[in-house]
Amino acid sequence: IWFTGLSGSGKSTIANLLERRLVLSGRHTYLLDGDNVRHGLNRDLGFTDADRVENIRRVTEVSKLMVDAGLIVLVSFISPFRAERAMARDTLGEGEFIEVFVDTPLEEAERRDPKGLYRKAREGRLKHFTGIDSPYEPPEAPEIHIRTLDQTPEEAVELVIATLRRRGKLTSSYPAAS
Repeated sequence: IWFTGLSGSGKSTIANLLERRLVLSGRHTYLLDGDNVRHGLNRDLGFTDADRVENIRRVTEVSKLMVDAGLIVLVSFISPFRAERAMARDTLGEGEFIEVFVDTPLEEAERRDPKGLYRKAREGRLKHFTGIDSPYEPPEAPEIHIRTLDQTPEEAVELVIATLRRRGKLTSSYPAAS
């Protein structure tokens, strides 16, 4: 389940809530996000376009290994380029990739700015920041389109769960929200 969107869009919030729900239902999951990958596996990469491509390539390969092992993998990355998301889809194979576009307007993401990154980018202290001086290419046909100005994180999780049920990834015994 590949969450894409701007920094501050709510990707990690939604992915974390979804992971909790899946684990409580007895599913085996792993959440990959910028924080846990950039501090280890990809600590040698910066934020140039080439480094972003390599970051997503590595995350895709790790995701494939985990999916092959039977885990439900939640990937929460800006992943700004359509081509890299398409590569991830192709690598993971038919039926194993669900793109979730966490759609938040730039103005709202900047207002939230949980890590102060937009401020630093606007001040010129952070180069190659997606949405400011590096592009973000929104998905053209995501399986799930979450509009965070219109949906709560909990509603977004329900939308993802409904999609997983329709695709046969969760049985009807999956517990409802508590």
